[in-house]
Amino acid sequence: MKVQKKILERNAFGLYVHAPFCSSTCDFCAFYQEKPRKNSVKTFLEGLTTEWSLVSKPPVPDTIFVGGGTPGALQESDFARFFDILRELAGDRFVEWSVELAPAETTPAKLRVLRESGVTRVSLGVQSFQPSMLQALGRRHPPDQARRAFDWMREAGFDNLNLDLIFCIPGQELSDWRLDLETAVSWEPDHLSTYCLIHEEKAALFAQVKTGEIGPDPEREEKFYLYTWEFLKEAGFEQYEVANFARSGKRCRHNWNVWRMNEWIGLGPSAASQWQGERWSNVASLQAWSDALSLGCLTRKDVVSLGPLELAEDYLLFGLRLNEGIGLRKVAELCPEADLEPLRLFFHQLGEEGLTEARGDGFRVTDRGRLLVDRIGSEVAHRFASVA
Repeated sequence: MKVQKKILERNAFGLYVHAPFCSSTCDFCAFYQEKPRKNSVKTFLEGLTTEWSLVSKPPVPDTIFVGGGTPGALQESDFARFFDILRELAGDRFVEWSVELAPAETTPAKLRVLRESGVTRVSLGVQSFQPSMLQALGRRHPPDQARRAFDWMREAGFDNLNLDLIFCIPGQELSDWRLDLETAVSWEPDHLSTYCLIHEEKAALFAQVKTGEIGPDPEREEKFYLYTWEFLKEAGFEQYEVANFARSGKRCRHNWNVWRMNEWIGLGPSAASQWQGERWSNVASLQAWSDALSLGCLTRKDVVSLGPLELAEDYLLFGLRLNEGIGLRKVAELCPEADLEPLRLFFHQLGEEGLTEARGDGFRVTDRGRLLVDRIGSEVAHRFASVA
């Protein structure tokens, strides 16, 4: 399929699809998922077209992202049908179509389906290349399976491949993480996502948090973060967000659009949307999602109205995680009534503490500030809300 080549406009529109299936649940994962049984897969596939038809006049997507779970958990015939449905819904005007896959469920046949559908980017959930680290995370694939899956992706013709990695795993030393980074770079991926392990309450690993066996360790995390940033910079990867690194021209455009407060529709149980001045998520239940759709209803919950203040606050929160930072002119566009002078003064105060630096008409965090970026973003948003 020929993909239209165009520069993304500022107001690009995205489509996210949550395939809620996994053959087994990793100990660190808290995403909604279930086993891919025949009836549940049939229910899911039938619901996608119905849900899209109920969305109020969505535009043709510029970017598509298929995550989960993992769509690779579907049998090959269902996998092909899934992407046939998405191609019918999304058309062929997208500039990027990303799909997440797990090593154990990647096959040459499924990769052919992706290529024929027009998928342009694949993200492989490796997490680690060491058996002991994979065991600590509850991952079921051996390292050689990940290598085989990656090689198949290259052989299939994909020229935009991402590897997902996790650090601060229980028992992981900095030397273990260095080995993972060295291995990842040696595979020559186009993009790397490196995530610090978060102890989610719904994840199996949280049982060890409650007993005090493991838990957050800010000093340890700081060492891993700083080492990662320096290592990947020297390896030629551009850091464009706290956890994301890319070769030239290989940023994830879908996520970039989300972080810049553009709009997207999420299909599937538990998927989130930001559309027509509101943000919401679907119910995290395949059956409840399907039952509502059969009645002609969307399963919107946690609905938030997005006025100028909310959009500007979120732009600040997400924008400070980006290496390019935020622009005060953009804040003024989102919330014209706001008095930005107190915000400017606060950024200069943070600059005196070595946490931010001025850039053009805005600011970005330094490496030191990036270690505290979520705390800084929350404080910036709070101060902005008091003067908006």
